[in-house]
Amino acid sequence: MPNNGSNDLPEPLSSADGPESNIVEAQVPFTAMDSRLDQVAAELFPEFSRARLQQWIKQGRLTVNGEPAKPKLKLAGGECLRLSVLEEPQGEWLPEPIPLDVVYEDEAILVLNKPAGLVVHPAAGNYTGTLLNGLIHHRQAQSLLPRAGIVHRLDKDTSGLMVVAKTTAAQNNLVAQLQARTVKREYEALAIGEVRSSGFVDAPIGRHPTNRTRMAVVSSGKPAVTHYTALARFDGFTHLRLQLETGRTHQIRVHMAHLGYPLVGDPVYGRRLPAKLLRENPDLVPLSSLPRQALHAVQLGLQHPASGEYLQWQVPLAEDINNLLLLLRAYAR
Repeated sequence: MPNNGSNDLPEPLSSADGPESNIVEAQVPFTAMDSRLDQVAAELFPEFSRARLQQWIKQGRLTVNGEPAKPKLKLAGGECLRLSVLEEPQGEWLPEPIPLDVVYEDEAILVLNKPAGLVVHPAAGNYTGTLLNGLIHHRQAQSLLPRAGIVHRLDKDTSGLMVVAKTTAAQNNLVAQLQARTVKREYEALAIGEVRSSGFVDAPIGRHPTNRTRMAVVSSGKPAVTHYTALARFDGFTHLRLQLETGRTHQIRVHMAHLGYPLVGDPVYGRRLPAKLLRENPDLVPLSSLPRQALHAVQLGLQHPASGEYLQWQVPLAEDINNLLLLLRAYAR
């Protein structure tokens, strides 16, 4: 038995100790001599978070040479680690038959086209009717993953492409890709004002100093970088293509408003269209009544977490935004 200097170790698990899904084993390399068990386990079982592994060690689900041990146990190298993986619901979520526009799905990931108006994750005031509720109805096993496999979000009223993990390994891999900024995310938007050139915004984003429900460019914020290109300019408006390097809350909306080009329809960071413009051009009134920000995630690219192959998906611009562009083009003639 490993010598932990203590007798208060968990009892080894029996076959009746809960809903474990499978057993995985790994041998400790001799290069890990004098390393802690929890540290080595995190390296040998990277598909699970360190917090979950530490919990399983304390529960006796991860054994060393068949015996329970403590997370701080120093290993000699050559030991056999045996992990009894526990699958259990990660939250008290209810499945709901919410339609999902699935663009791609395989054994590891699911890519979908989120509509405007759909909240991604339950929170205060939105415990049901969210994308997460729809995901666990679409596939019950999603409830066994943290956040049901969701690795990034779109604002409620932003539409477009999202990727969702279907396994713990895929979720950890996708989170790592997002942290490494290798996931390619491109958006299209309709902004108020005429953006004359392409460029980028490198400005930190954090909570607004006086209005805590809003985000803002603040010196104490987290780094945020947004690239933008003008696809078409109209009289007082610009159709933009935008690419994210980072994924801060409301990033595109905050950055474009910071530049003086807020998005059409944005209820938080936008501004009203000039009354004179609407009086003189009543055909443009629909631009003032869009019930959400004119922002759509049109393209998503990433390395497949299982095969390593680079995959990319693209969807058409959302119909409501496209209709506004058609209106502006007709007006420009």
